[in-house]
Amino acid sequence: MLVSWEWLTQYVDIDLSPDDMANRFALSGLNHESTTKVGPDFVIDLEVTSNRGDCLGHIGVAREASVLLSTALRIPTPIVSPASVDSAQTSSLIKLSNRFETGCPRYTGKVIRGVKVAPSPAWMQRRLTAIGVKPVNNVVDATNYVMFECGQPLHAFDLSKIRGSEIIVRPAEAKEKFIAIDHRTYELDPSMVVIADAERAIALGGVMGGEDSEVSETTVDLLIEAADFTPLAIRRAARKLRLHSPASYRFERRVNPEGLLWAAERCCQLIVEMAGGKVTLGFVDSAPQSKTQMPEVILRKQRIIDVLGIEIPWKRSLDILTALGCTIVSKSDDKATMVAPPYRLDLPREIDLIEEVARMNGYEKIPEDAMVPVFVSARRDKDVMLQRVRSVATAAGYDEALTASVVNKQASSLISPWTALPPLMTQVQLLEGATFLRRSIVPSLIQAYQNNQSQQNRDACLFETAMVYLPSADSKGLPTQQNTLAWVGTGSSRDSKGMIDEIIHRVAHGQAVTTEEDFTDPSIADNTGVRVLCDGRMLAWYGNVSRSVRSTLKLDQDLTFGELNLDLLQEFLLTIPRLKPIVPYPAIQRDLNFILDESVRWGSLSQVVHKSAGELLTDCIYRETYRDAKKDGEGKKRVLLSLILQSTTQTLTGQQADDVVAKVLQATKESFDATIVA
Repeated sequence: MLVSWEWLTQYVDIDLSPDDMANRFALSGLNHESTTKVGPDFVIDLEVTSNRGDCLGHIGVAREASVLLSTALRIPTPIVSPASVDSAQTSSLIKLSNRFETGCPRYTGKVIRGVKVAPSPAWMQRRLTAIGVKPVNNVVDATNYVMFECGQPLHAFDLSKIRGSEIIVRPAEAKEKFIAIDHRTYELDPSMVVIADAERAIALGGVMGGEDSEVSETTVDLLIEAADFTPLAIRRAARKLRLHSPASYRFERRVNPEGLLWAAERCCQLIVEMAGGKVTLGFVDSAPQSKTQMPEVILRKQRIIDVLGIEIPWKRSLDILTALGCTIVSKSDDKATMVAPPYRLDLPREIDLIEEVARMNGYEKIPEDAMVPVFVSARRDKDVMLQRVRSVATAAGYDEALTASVVNKQASSLISPWTALPPLMTQVQLLEGATFLRRSIVPSLIQAYQNNQSQQNRDACLFETAMVYLPSADSKGLPTQQNTLAWVGTGSSRDSKGMIDEIIHRVAHGQAVTTEEDFTDPSIADNTGVRVLCDGRMLAWYGNVSRSVRSTLKLDQDLTFGELNLDLLQEFLLTIPRLKPIVPYPAIQRDLNFILDESVRWGSLSQVVHKSAGELLTDCIYRETYRDAKKDGEGKKRVLLSLILQSTTQTLTGQQADDVVAKVLQATKESFDATIVA
């Protein structure tokens, strides 16, 4: 932000030199880049952070100076002389309709009739030139002057060039052509905000005006636009078209939503003073009743001391905040309820107010050895669980990925294991072509794998922990945000099962009892899909990518993928592992070779074995699976496993081990009709 010293001192008295004032600004958070002498004026270049859109105008910088120096702030009151008022109502001369409120929450317009376009006065040209703005004429210069005065961009249309005497705020049509005032043609898309008349686009909202409606020497009547555009819509349009402007820069960082009318009236005042003409009564306003609701924030005196390590007088703290524009709703000797002004949308929390007190009181007044109380905090259960989950995933050879929460239609419909309800949609696209909140992380990871594949990295194994968004069956109910682990890799389903088992072991230490079932989905290859249940709820699912998905997505090899419900797993989290003493008595191993139906899964078999064997079974180890249709028949398989038997109080006898094996054989016979290979 380039600040003219001559211009700045119009709003606040400063008894410091430009260099000294620049240093004060730097110590309060407005970093000083340089100071340049331009004729009789000094221009200070300040770095304004993206959350301080209020300082993108001279009045905002003057407000900072007035608080730092404890002097009065003078904000001009827009006044148009009675002789310059037109008796006609603005609404009788121009119609307004807003068809894109998500991109433009509020649009206002004011009409001036009978102006004479000419060069602007020397004082205005001098100030604009000092900050690098080329003077054009008294109308355009007035709109630029007000923008650099208060931070609210404005635009002036030639009223006679607005066809149908109508302004329509709407999304651009697909591939709609627009000729801007830089005389270049741009191709638009529906994510962009267009200001149109009854026949065509006449401005790209918040970015640049159009050639067809620009002010010229023959212009007599004006429409002055003051609007509030959504930052995301402006940022997307400016970047896609590579069409950045001082106006788009300010809209991307939020303007004061309550300052539109002041800016328009101020612009009308300057135009009438420089170009003559008369201002019509009232405004056309798409949202005349809109009011920015700022949250009430409780500020505690003791909290300021705890955070800063020094005590600032309570009255001094409140005086700083009120001078910055905050309103005191109520106060006592130790706390106050504050409401920030609408031009300070960056102050929604108590800590933000404390930062304002600290920087305006002076960071240099906080001693380097100030004692700030520090308390040891315990990690949340969620953090403990995520650390263990990430540790297992990385040990299994997976690399952590970070992908967007929105996906396109194809990715959203690829797989949805957690719900069959249609996905939630965003009103404004967060990414090009992506309007659906994902119900599964897997499609995003597959896309990440495709990106690796295109770079000849075919061994990419990726995992991510993030939220999936599951709509409610009740139309009035809130959607569910489920914390989920997902993975995509080049291994097999056995690798996925091993990782799931290890995660459950590391997180729950045997507290979560699971079972396995077949899981089918068009995206999963036949006979590879498995879902893991815990307390009757699906804890995880996994499988191999189906051939149809591989063909559609042009994947060059088999992939395994899956997801795990971390919210459900957290219910069984054992935060502090319990020590198990070393048993001094020897263990006995018994190998069993079962003949089972093909449909029996290891998880179910292991669960029956553990339950029937009792306390003496310390582990049931899977060895291998063997199939021989000639010996065992179609649909049969042999599963070899080992029982590890051990007592914590005595050395086991052979008979005790035989008794356990007998119980296991009986239980597996009853549950699966299993037979043992002699």
